[in-house]
Amino acid sequence: MLDALRQVSLFAQLTNEQLQWLSEHSCELCLVSGEYIAIEGEPLDYFYVLIEGEIEFTKKVGNAEKHVMSFGAGTYTGHELILLDAPHHLVNVRAVKPSYMLKWDTDTFWEMLTTCPSITRDLLIITAQRVQMLESMSQHHQKLIALGTLAAGLAHELNNPATAVVRGGKHLHKIFQQLPYLGLKLNHQQMTKEQLLFLDNLLHSVIVRAETPCDLEDLLAQSDHEQEVTAWLDLHNVPDGWKIVSSLVRGGLDTQCLDTIVEHLSPESLTEVLAWLDATLTGIELLDEIDQSSGRISELVKAIKEYSYMDQAPMQEVDIHQGVESTLTILGHKLKGGISLTRDYDQSLPLISVYGSELNQVWTNLIDNAIDAMSGRGQIRIRTAQENKCVLVEIANNGPAIPPEIQERIFEPFFTTKGVGQGTGLGLVISYRIVEKHKGEIRLFSEPGNTRFQVILPISLSETISECHQCQFIPSDNTTMQFIHS
Repeated sequence: MLDALRQVSLFAQLTNEQLQWLSEHSCELCLVSGEYIAIEGEPLDYFYVLIEGEIEFTKKVGNAEKHVMSFGAGTYTGHELILLDAPHHLVNVRAVKPSYMLKWDTDTFWEMLTTCPSITRDLLIITAQRVQMLESMSQHHQKLIALGTLAAGLAHELNNPATAVVRGGKHLHKIFQQLPYLGLKLNHQQMTKEQLLFLDNLLHSVIVRAETPCDLEDLLAQSDHEQEVTAWLDLHNVPDGWKIVSSLVRGGLDTQCLDTIVEHLSPESLTEVLAWLDATLTGIELLDEIDQSSGRISELVKAIKEYSYMDQAPMQEVDIHQGVESTLTILGHKLKGGISLTRDYDQSLPLISVYGSELNQVWTNLIDNAIDAMSGRGQIRIRTAQENKCVLVEIANNGPAIPPEIQERIFEPFFTTKGVGQGTGLGLVISYRIVEKHKGEIRLFSEPGNTRFQVILPISLSETISECHQCQFIPSDNTTMQFIHS
């Protein structure tokens, strides 16, 4: 046992008496391949030294378990979190192949530092290196998660308009095939000049009516008109009248207008005229739908370009509101349902010098956390203001309060209140560092029904950091939010 301990670099300089103490206070652990000694999220318990074999660190990201790092014989683990006073394991630890380990409980570990003080320096050095490596890899995973969130949101938002464009294009293709045929059938009716002029005026009037936006009263009345027109079409033996009634009513054709058509045109041409009007109005409606959907797609593409500041210098003067709005557009799919959004913008805010794409990560993290905090039901309020040479962006929600003991640790690396695999505990840390990079400050205030994150930034990075720290940004009376029960 003493020879095995001496092969561990950490214990190489210890005396036989110290090695004997370590041996007497240790517990042996034999692992089979794939066996876990630590589970992410579970409480800490032991300091481990690997004598033979190989172990692997993994971390759950979403539904997948990602490799972090591997260690061979002579390495040790568990001390990092004991020294950092972490409440639980940050990673999973399992044997890659049959392995033999020694372990000491937490109390014995602290006694070990007193009995073998020479190992303290090496433990601190390897702890710093290990945590830095783990944080770096976790930050990479966090960025991938954020990118995945944005990609999923963008895909969700693009799906509806893209589907509408495809569907509308196919339907419109059929309409354009029908219109020449319907026109030829009308031509065979041998209409007079007066009848053709009436038909031309009728077409223009229904097109104008169809393109006029309807208010709520119009929409409610439309249903009643459809029933009346359907009865009229049945009375005049128009085949499949129920198929064309909606487009006719949208074009303003009520029973009086239809009576006028019968007065000016021959009864034999009624079916062809109504079919022609229906095809024309349906084609216009499809063009409007394609126009709106393609406009929505363009809006989303513009939002993602503004969000990432594509093709622009990393440091520039930006409009804070534009960055927040781009973020809201991309997260739009999560803001539907039971979540309401209130904006209280100070439109007089000046442009500020920032790293635009990095700052948008802050808005993403804070807004996404606010949405999660309310479990899909509640109110988010975004406020901006200016004081002296600094600006404020405040993101508030009326969900449950963050407990005081958690508030003190909210910006610590790896600290998260989410379940294993649902959060890395780095979203707020990354946000904090980005704000710090901008010489700003991020503050948290939380009580039941009113949790507020305040991001305070200097208008220019040439301003001193104390400028922002001296700003108070006391909320106005109307910022009080009441808790909405889900």
